[in-house]
Amino acid sequence: MARQTPTPGHQRLFGRRKGHELTPRRQALIDDMLPAIRPMISEDGVVDLQGPVAGQDRLWLEVGFGGGEHLAWQAAHHPDVTILGAEPFINGVASLLAHAQDQQLSNIRVLDNDVRPLLDALPDGSLERIMVLFPDPWPKARHNRRRIINTLTVERFVALLADGGELRLATDIMDYARWMMTAVWPHPDLVWTARRPGDWQTRPDDWPGTRYETKAGKAGRTPVFLTFKRRDR
Repeated sequence: MARQTPTPGHQRLFGRRKGHELTPRRQALIDDMLPAIRPMISEDGVVDLQGPVAGQDRLWLEVGFGGGEHLAWQAAHHPDVTILGAEPFINGVASLLAHAQDQQLSNIRVLDNDVRPLLDALPDGSLERIMVLFPDPWPKARHNRRRIINTLTVERFVALLADGGELRLATDIMDYARWMMTAVWPHPDLVWTARRPGDWQTRPDDWPGTRYETKAGKAGRTPVFLTFKRRDR
């Protein structure tokens, strides 16, 4: 797969890389399973997905998959789709690998690092769906520039999406929801699918919940679910 126009404004990676010590099983998954399903990006920006499932050309991407519950559910329910996931937090990566092993999922590829080199390397129009669910809100104003959703990344998302492809976003921080809408809604090649409040206040049936969402609900925060479709070129 050839490299496309780079995402502007590369920054260093913020946030934790590792939490508590991994169990022996999860460390073994990192050591043994991850290398076989990690996308490889060469120095000249060419990505090798290490063999998407035979006969498949459908690709989805989840950016920052947390503990991997959502990605694993989607992979189990869509065996005809190869789902890429990018997550720099190694404990979350180990959690997803455990889900994949338990459910015998063969249609996932996992990048245990910053997603931006992968965004640069994937060909335009190659993704049927991009999902960014409950990203770190970086709530302090001086940290807002660290937010993964911004006009630059949205521009790259639009280029990567196939015609009719979906961009799915979720957050339980209302300031970030407004930030997302400011970055995404004005884009001429994206159409917000919501027609009534229930369309963004209620999680769709094919959008399973996560531990983070449950935790947010217990804290009294109400999530929003935003779906945009890419116009035909």
